[in-house]
Amino acid sequence: MSKPAPIYKPGPISAKPLSGLLGATLNEAFAKQGFAARELVTRWPEIAGAQIAAHCEPLKMQWPRPVEGQKQEPATLVLRVEGPMALEIQHSSDQILQRVNRFFGWAAVGKLALRQAPLTRKIRKPLPKPPDDAAVAQVAAGLDAVEDDALRIALARLGATIKRN
Repeated sequence: MSKPAPIYKPGPISAKPLSGLLGATLNEAFAKQGFAARELVTRWPEIAGAQIAAHCEPLKMQWPRPVEGQKQEPATLVLRVEGPMALEIQHSSDQILQRVNRFFGWAAVGKLALRQAPLTRKIRKPLPKPPDDAAVAQVAAGLDAVEDDALRIALARLGATIKRN
């Protein structure tokens, strides 16, 4: 008598976030540019502030060679800056250094170096215009069953936007 073939039961599906899978690879790529943490690049607008981040972005960190028996010297943060704003960023260098070092929690960066070049900007879609009042009123007329005024208006705006698209 032969044994019946075993029934295959798959284990639980464990989906992993892409950031977890690529984390080591990204850390290695950022480390080649001298960044101790990739968050300096990914969270630049939060660290530098929206006004400054709109006109510059971090390229790399240059660490001086360590000298045996001496304290490690701070790095130089190289920023890509839009041409016309280079002078303004240079005047804001003390503020930028303070914010970056506050982010790291120690005096990691001692000076800035600026490279004038176009920034790599993400293309943002323009925000759609709100629906006109007549369309909202027309949709709101059919929502008599909704008692809450704020909810009725919100639903009417949503309906008018959906109808428009």
